[in-house]
Amino acid sequence: MNLGHRYGLSLLLALSLSTAKPAIAEQFRNAEAALEQGVIYVQQGQLDDAIAAFQSAITLDPTLAVAHYNLGLAYREQNQMQAAADAFWKAIQADAEFTMAYVNLGAALLDGGNLEQAESYLQRAVTLEPQLGIGHYNLGLVQRRQGNLSVALESFLTAANHSPQAPEVHYQIGLIYLQQNQLEGAVKALETAISLDNNYPEAHYNLGITHFGRGQSDLALEQFDRAIQLYPDFGHAYYSKGLALAELGRTNEAEQVLQQALNLYINQERSEWVTNTQAQLERIRQ
Repeated sequence: MNLGHRYGLSLLLALSLSTAKPAIAEQFRNAEAALEQGVIYVQQGQLDDAIAAFQSAITLDPTLAVAHYNLGLAYREQNQMQAAADAFWKAIQADAEFTMAYVNLGAALLDGGNLEQAESYLQRAVTLEPQLGIGHYNLGLVQRRQGNLSVALESFLTAANHSPQAPEVHYQIGLIYLQQNQLEGAVKALETAISLDNNYPEAHYNLGITHFGRGQSDLALEQFDRAIQLYPDFGHAYYSKGLALAELGRTNEAEQVLQQALNLYINQERSEWVTNTQAQLERIRQ
């Protein structure tokens, strides 16, 4: 499971699908027909065929920005991040005001660790469309990676204002409050994220961490259990649950849960956490 940001990709732009007709790759009557067929292939999960169709559209009309954009989305779905970034860049060369192309180019550059360029393109996106929540959200992710927590928080709060139903936005707000030891704010933000998506293991886990930091180990246990239920291989949730049980004096249970965490960390080859868990086991066995 990828314990990272989930809100960041987007829409496919296309002409009306109601008039689309089946077509054989590379035998399209025009760029628009190739584009429409590519979207149909995406909807059918046929990404290789979609890529071929979008490439045909671009060959027929290199200035068709949406074809470059959809090609980028298809490459991103295949985890071909450099190819995706190249396609999004070509989309904005074809249309300098294509906001979502800037957003997704920024996201691709963020995934590639190119934070400075990612920030530049995302700033352009929110300048073009100040009310676009996803733009502010992705910008916040970049700023957080850069260590600019206060600026990132402003971006996430702006994103929440424009996209209040996106749980990931509230989750990121909660993480920053937690890092800043503003535990009351963290609880509120993480509870909002969970109210929007109760099947969000990271949100439950970090809400548990926040409760534990406030000395509320019983409430923390509920959240760790929910995180484990949703993601049975969540080693940190087992580890933290073990600490909460130990804090409550339930040492036998704590030992069992920490052993589960240890086994997971060993299987996942996370040597630092293997050492940490072994130390905790030794501590509660004394």
